[in-house]
Amino acid sequence: MTAYPGYDGQAQLRPRDRAPADFNADRRLLMLAAMALLVGSLGTFAAWGLIKLINLTTNLVWFGRFDVAQASMAHAARGPWMVAAPMLGGLAIGLMARFGSEKIRGHGIPEAIEAILIGGSRMSPKVALLKPISSAISIGTGGPFGAEGPIIMTGGAIGSLFAQFFHLSAAERKVLLVAGAAAGMTAIFGTPVAAVLLAVELLLFEWRPRSFIPVAAAAVTATCWRPALFGSGPLFPFTAHVSLPWWGLIACAGMGIVAGLQSSLLTKALYTLEDAFERLPIHWMWWPALGGLAVGLGGLVEPRALGVGYDVIGDLLHGGLLWRAVMAILLVKAGVWLVALSSGTSGGVLAPLLIMGGALGWLAGLALPGGTGFWALLGMAAMLGGTMRSPLTGAVFALELSGDFSLLAPLLAASTAAYAVTVLLLKRSILTEKIARRGQHITREYGIDPYELARVADVMVTEVDVLRADQTVAEALAVFEGGGRRIYPVVDAARRPVGLVSRADALRWEVDGEGGDERLADRISDAGLACVHPGDILARAVELMIATDAGRLPVTDPQSGVLVGLLTRKTLLLVRAKAVSAEADRQAFFGAGAA
Repeated sequence: MTAYPGYDGQAQLRPRDRAPADFNADRRLLMLAAMALLVGSLGTFAAWGLIKLINLTTNLVWFGRFDVAQASMAHAARGPWMVAAPMLGGLAIGLMARFGSEKIRGHGIPEAIEAILIGGSRMSPKVALLKPISSAISIGTGGPFGAEGPIIMTGGAIGSLFAQFFHLSAAERKVLLVAGAAAGMTAIFGTPVAAVLLAVELLLFEWRPRSFIPVAAAAVTATCWRPALFGSGPLFPFTAHVSLPWWGLIACAGMGIVAGLQSSLLTKALYTLEDAFERLPIHWMWWPALGGLAVGLGGLVEPRALGVGYDVIGDLLHGGLLWRAVMAILLVKAGVWLVALSSGTSGGVLAPLLIMGGALGWLAGLALPGGTGFWALLGMAAMLGGTMRSPLTGAVFALELSGDFSLLAPLLAASTAAYAVTVLLLKRSILTEKIARRGQHITREYGIDPYELARVADVMVTEVDVLRADQTVAEALAVFEGGGRRIYPVVDAARRPVGLVSRADALRWEVDGEGGDERLADRISDAGLACVHPGDILARAVELMIATDAGRLPVTDPQSGVLVGLLTRKTLLLVRAKAVSAEADRQAFFGAGAA
């Protein structure tokens, strides 16, 4: 027998599974939540270490000082070193990827998704060590990336490694992996709600108490540690005090549409460039160095386009930039980011998306009421929501970054509009396209399992042909020879099922050629016979079929035990057919289109 939830060794559903509830949760939820507290702490300290490592690398490479304070690339000197440093950084990453682990290449988030869906939520210690180091080298030498992708990968690896010390299922390991990722994101940006929403919209592929509560616990834990490690308050404090005209929210949605088009263009350009790198007649180990060359050349034009660029985000929100500078940052950032990321180097996408979306919004704000900072914030939310296909995350992330919760409606309008544009124009996001190119398909449309909404009585066969327990084997063989069904329930005098007889059983008895006068009751036994009741949830019945390797289940009355129906694999397909019909069949009930 296959071990399966809901199967108690007696081929029957447990009482708790016959008493359906809104959520399936047990005491292991408390254990996972307690583990998530520790994972959240570890993820927070990993984020702190990564930020310090990035700052140290930046100061050493560009300013020749041993310092972990944040430095701005606006003060980096133009010259040959600005081209050489990113190339050397790319070369180092290529070597680490080839001789260390190829999984350090890329955004970080697609690799985390792949580990969750394909790898049983298991990550290796090598990735946990090499990913932050490679990201610090990439960003510190000028790579136009953010730290959030690497820390999501690193925090996830910490959660996965911690989980692998315990006897946990793949689903439970996933919870701790995502808890570590959410804690890391919360630590860096101070956005616990957005981190949990990102986990739900992008990483968990479910909405269950088992996963939501531990992930939220990890994010809250990171929030508790953050003041001591990063400081308190929003990362980019901003208060707009905007009074929009009656058409203001329409303009916000229009900003979202523009950002959605920008997002789609960047996504298409990224994978076009990635295809171009694939056609190069050199080993992929050298590609990051070529990407570094593009980064360095871009830095000669606009140094502020290099590095994480948190200072640029602050300037976009608070002013102090000329439109020519914003246009230069937008164009150069987009160009170097596309080339560098498509080359397979290591770095995140979140901060660059905020800068590019914010720059576009800032430029739009020159002609719209509310100020450039307000529209820059809208552009950031829309760019994030559309590119990552996470509109709630985009809106709430911008709120928590700025601390201005009066902007919820404009941010939601912009983020949702951008999301609508990208899902209509592109089949996959910038993150899932990479996974699809590795031969894996994922869907991000969450819905209730139709088998959780139906009961056995909804689909069971009520007119059941049976064999009697007092019939002889010879009589049973005659029934099978006469055609009919492949499997018959065997019932006693009170019509209670005592077993199942299949055509394969009949063929074996016929080959044996013995016991023709023996009664079926003596040939079969009801020990281990799996039965369900009409009121059982269909999903539990399916689980029981899997656990017992049964293609059919007798349906009995819960009081008398009398056979009242039969559940078959074919009837189970009716549930799926009904769900498809609900999506595809269209009809009007009022007006001219009504029947």
